[in-house]
Amino acid sequence: MKKDDHSSNKDKAKRRLSRRGFIRGAGLTTAGTVVLQTGVKAFESTPTYARGDLIGTDGTEIEMMVNGRKHKLHVEPRTTLTTALRDHLGFTGTKVVCDRGACSACTVFLDGKPVNACMTMALDIGQSEVTTIEGVAEGEELHPVQEAFIEHDASQCGYCTPGMIMSSVHLLDNNANPTLDDVKHATRGNLCRCGTYPHVFKATMAAAEKMK
Repeated sequence: MKKDDHSSNKDKAKRRLSRRGFIRGAGLTTAGTVVLQTGVKAFESTPTYARGDLIGTDGTEIEMMVNGRKHKLHVEPRTTLTTALRDHLGFTGTKVVCDRGACSACTVFLDGKPVNACMTMALDIGQSEVTTIEGVAEGEELHPVQEAFIEHDASQCGYCTPGMIMSSVHLLDNNANPTLDDVKHATRGNLCRCGTYPHVFKATMAAAEKMK
C-alpha cells in the first residue's frame, strides 16, 4: 500500500462517527435541550459507561437511597429513574406524562436538586439521594406546600401536581420570601393541560406565608 493511501485511510477512520459516539452526543444534546426548555436538570451524575463498567441486557443489582431509606433492586441498563421508582419500588407519586423531559411531571430531587426522572437513568444514581413527592411529607404530616395545594384547589386531573409541588418546595427551600414572579419562574417548566396555574401560584404563596 502506498504511503498516501495509508494516510487517507487513517483520515477516513478519524472522520467516521462511531455508534457509541453518536448516542453519547445525542444524549447530551437532549439533556441540554431539557435544561434550556424547562430549567430542570436532566442529570448531573457521571454516566456508568464513562466509568468503564459493562452491564449486560439481563441487568444488575443496585442500591438506591430513596426518601432516606436504602433499597436494593434489579435494573436493566435501559431502566429510567421513573421506572425504577414506580415499577420497582412502588413510589407511584412520581408521574409519567410526556416521558421525554418536556413537562416536568416526573420531577424529583437528586441530592436536593430538581431533575426529570424520565431523563435520568437508574444506573447513574450511584450514591446520590433521591427524594420523591412521598418524601417531602413528615410521616402523616403533609408539607405546607402539599396542604396549600389542597386548600387552594391547585390540582385538577392531578398528573402534573407532584411535579408542581416538587418545584414549589424547592423554591421555598431556597427562597423564604418569594414574589409571584419567583413562583412563576420556579414552575415555568411544569406543564398543566388543565390550566390550574393561578391556583398553583396562590397555593405556593400561601405556603410561603405559613412557613415563615
